[in-house]
Order: sequence, then structure tokens, then C-alpha cells
Amino acid sequence: MPANFLPRTIAVALAAIVLGGCATYAPHALDPSAAGATSLEALRHDAPLPERLTPDAIARLALDNNPDLVAARAQRGVARARQHDAGLLPNPVLGASYAEVLGGTGTTPAWTASLGQDLKALVTLSARRDAARAAAQSVDAAVLWQEWQTMQKARLAAVDVIVGERELALLRDDAALWTQRVVADRRALDAGDATLATLAPDIAALADARKRLDDAGRAQAARRRDLAVLVGLAPSVPLALAGDAHLPPIDAASVRARLADLPNRRPDLIALQLGYRAQEATLRAAVLAQFPALTLGPAYARDTGGVRSAGPQIAMDLPVFDRNQGAVAEERATRERLRAEFEARLVAARAEVESLLAGHADAQRQVDTQRALLAQIEPAVQRAGAALATGDLDARSYVDLASARNAKRQDVLVLERLLDEQRVAIGALVGDGMPRAGMPSSSQRETP
Repeated sequence: MPANFLPRTIAVALAAIVLGGCATYAPHALDPSAAGATSLEALRHDAPLPERLTPDAIARLALDNNPDLVAARAQRGVARARQHDAGLLPNPVLGASYAEVLGGTGTTPAWTASLGQDLKALVTLSARRDAARAAAQSVDAAVLWQEWQTMQKARLAAVDVIVGERELALLRDDAALWTQRVVADRRALDAGDATLATLAPDIAALADARKRLDDAGRAQAARRRDLAVLVGLAPSVPLALAGDAHLPPIDAASVRARLADLPNRRPDLIALQLGYRAQEATLRAAVLAQFPALTLGPAYARDTGGVRSAGPQIAMDLPVFDRNQGAVAEERATRERLRAEFEARLVAARAEVESLLAGHADAQRQVDTQRALLAQIEPAVQRAGAALATGDLDARSYVDLASARNAKRQDVLVLERLLDEQRVAIGALVGDGMPRAGMPSSSQRETP
């Protein structure tokens, strides 16, 4: 056997082990032509879409197609990779040396071979795995919370567009009224029955009505573009929405009953708890890491005189100066910070729901009052219209009354929009109509 046969064999075996498990690289270029879908049919959706989309249908489309959610879900892959990495033991350390005889009494080349394993990694393995698993579950919960927020944003955007269409209809009606008024004034002026002093205020009112209509039209077009982008469409793609939001009323007692279980259902609170659980495991790993670094394994050697020897080898650091005190203190402080953040978020979450419930009750009382006033005005406008048709009422008086009715309708519309927005917000905060979330147990490996 050649003198250098064994060292070469060890080198070849080591290269085969190292290269055999290596990952390979392949380029993956970015797509510079990426753009929103050009039709509603191009979007992903599980169920057939209604002819006119409701806020709930818009929310489901956003859940499946929103570009930001697609990017956010990629975080799960990163968390899974880190979880896998945390469960791996460090590789054994293979050592070898070779020395040719250059002079003296030696008769054969000397070589040594050793294999060692870090035992400290075994001590902290369980804690590191627990921390990585909880961290991955926390990422899942955070992504789910982003899904909840995106669905809420989509519902609110749909409500704004639906209410915006009703607002435009009112403003068109108001502009038409003032147009009729100005036309009648011009006829009266031409007939000598009116003066410029009579015409000027009506022209100013018409100009104001048209400006409000133009402003509302631009705002509505912007809302429609934003809604299209939110569900993954190109901004120019139109969306046919329902004429009414059809949101269910809020049951305040039912909502308050669900506040007690809020930490086990809201993804942001679940994410914070899982982050705290991961930090508990990280702190435990830091405490266990006080165990001194210890490497143990076999060693084999042959000296220049041909004498062979074998036996165990051990290497251990002496914890004289560094006993991991800094890391333990840092992890304890981080755990305390996470505890305070969770409690603050929980208090704020419950307070936010209570505040919205109180605001919703106030808005409901206001809209009931305004609807009652509007109900008194409507019959008067109808009688005025009939009187105008028979010549018993002049156009100025009718337009004044009809314009006041439209102003009251807009007041009601503003309050109804506020009610719908509060219903969407409360539903999102307590999980109504949202993807299911649940706090996993400490031994559960599945994510929420």
C-alpha cells in the first residue's frame, strides 16, 4: 500500500460527503412586464362571481389576488427554512494531518485522523427547535392578520364606491334642479319678470352644484381605481358593484361577549403570543448555553516510527470569564418587552372595539333622527312638485324645497356610510367573515 494512500482516501471521502449534499444554483429573473389582471375573469376565485359584486365578494377577491398578500405569504417559506435550519445539529468535525520524514530516525510518514462532535449543540437543540417552531407559527399568524386587514380594506373600499355612486346620483339631481332654476330665471328675465339680481344667486348656486358634482366624480373615479388595484386588477378595469352594501347590523352584546376570547382568535394577538413563546424558548436556550462548549470524538494516529495509537479526544472551553451572562440578560429583557407589548396591544384592541361600538350607537341614533326629518320633507317635496305642475307654486320655491331635501339626503348618506364603515371595522376586529384563526398549543406543530 503506498504511504500516502490513506490520506488520499480520507480526502476523497471528505470531498464526496461535502459535495454530495450541496444545493445547486439556477438563476430566476424578475419579470419587468408584471401588471394587474386586465379582466375580472383573469382573477383567482373559488366560487362563481355574482353579476354585481358585494363588499364580501370584493373582500374574497382581495384575499386571493391582492399583490401585497402574495408577497407577504412568501415570508412563510423563509420562516420554514429557518425552522428547518434550527433543528439541525452542527456537522461533525473531521481532522487529519500528514507529515513526511525530512530527517532523523523516522522511517515512515506520520499522520493523524480525528472525528469530533459538539455536544453543547445537543443540550440546546430542543429549546432552539421550540423557538423556531413558535417563530414560524408567529409569522403565519402575522400574515393571517395582514389578510384580515386587506379584506377589511377591500370591504371599506367597496362600501365607499357603493355610497359614492349614491352620492353622485344626489349631486346630479341637485345640479339638474339648479339648471332648471337658472333656465326658468333666464326666461323670466327675457320676459321682463325678473332682474339680474334674481338671476345671479341662482347662477352661483348652479356653479357650486356643478363643482361639487365634478369633485365627487373625480373622487369616485379615484376610489374605483384604488379598488381595482386592491383586488389585483389594472386600474382601468371597471367593477360592477351592488347598489347597496347589505351589511348586517351590529349586535353589541354578541360583540362584547366575544371580547373575552379575543386573544385566541385575533391573528395579531396570536402572533404576539407566539413571538413571546419563541422568546421563552430562546431564553431557555441561552440559559442552557451556559453549558461549556464540549467536543468529543475518536482519534487515530501513527508516528514516524510506525507506532499506531487510538483513543478518545475531548476539548472543552473553561467558563472563567464568559458564562453567557450577557446573552441571558438580553433575552430576559426581550421577553419582558414582548410581554408588555402583548398586554398593551390587548388593552388597545378591546378599547378600540368598545370605542367603535359606542360610536356606532351614536351614529345609529343620529341617522334615525335624520331619516325621521327626511321622512317629513319627502311628502312636502312631492306636494310641491304637484303644485308646480298645476301652476300653484313657482319654480323658485320648488327648487329651494327640493334642494333642501337633497341636502338632507346627503346628511343621511354620510351617516349611513359611517355606520357601514364602523360595521366593517368591528367585524374585522372580532373576526366576522374572516379566515379562521386559533392559538396553537405549545406541542402543536401545525400553524394557525
